[in-house]
Amino acid sequence: MSSRKKIVAANWKMNLLPVEANELIRNVIAGSSGTEQITKIFFPSFTLIAEAIKAVGSSPYFVGAQNCSEHEKGAYTGEVSASMLKNAGCTYVLIGHSERRSYFKENNAQLSAKIKMAIANGLSPVFCIGEVLADRKGGTHFDVVGVQLHEVLADFTTVDLSKMILAYEPVWAIGTGETATPAQAQEMHAFIRRTVKEMFDVEAALNISILYGGSCNAGNAKELFACHDVDGGLIGGASLKTAELCSIIHSF
Repeated sequence: MSSRKKIVAANWKMNLLPVEANELIRNVIAGSSGTEQITKIFFPSFTLIAEAIKAVGSSPYFVGAQNCSEHEKGAYTGEVSASMLKNAGCTYVLIGHSERRSYFKENNAQLSAKIKMAIANGLSPVFCIGEVLADRKGGTHFDVVGVQLHEVLADFTTVDLSKMILAYEPVWAIGTGETATPAQAQEMHAFIRRTVKEMFDVEAALNISILYGGSCNAGNAKELFACHDVDGGLIGGASLKTAELCSIIHSF
């Protein structure tokens, strides 16, 4: 019997100031009543974490960070450690987002180290995987995602995995003019779940939540979330708009 959570994760990226963040959170909470069965997470920038936690208050919402350091502490100017995030009140942390892989050249060894730090400090990692347009057009998309999963998850136990969420980002469908269909999303999510089953066991594969992170919005969320292996969304631009985000939360 699967115990997979249905999740909507709002990744604000490098957007919003405190007043805007507070207003957005309050409006989303007001507009998404009756969705207590859905796990809802805000991922603000580091400077907004305290404001987001204050705005969330005692409501059934969580706050996570968009990244963490692979180091425990030390002379790493500009970095933020997992222990700092936990102390600030975070529950989750994004690891390996496609923008971190692309712009900051984060590799699988780094991402494994970051996940270890997150778990050691009581944070739940949302581990992102996905292929770019050249991979998809070249037919190597399953190979690329398979390598990302194997090179990172091989470092962890089934107990560790139970603390994680996976997020599939078809990078080729974000801002390229290309569109990922629900069938393509389901196909890759099923592949990811099969890979987890091969690496760990049936129970681990059944219970891990896999989010879709490819330009999910109010117009396509319902169809995407209806796919058997899609357990929710990692939402980017649409998470900055109250009506859009509330609509997505109500799409299950």
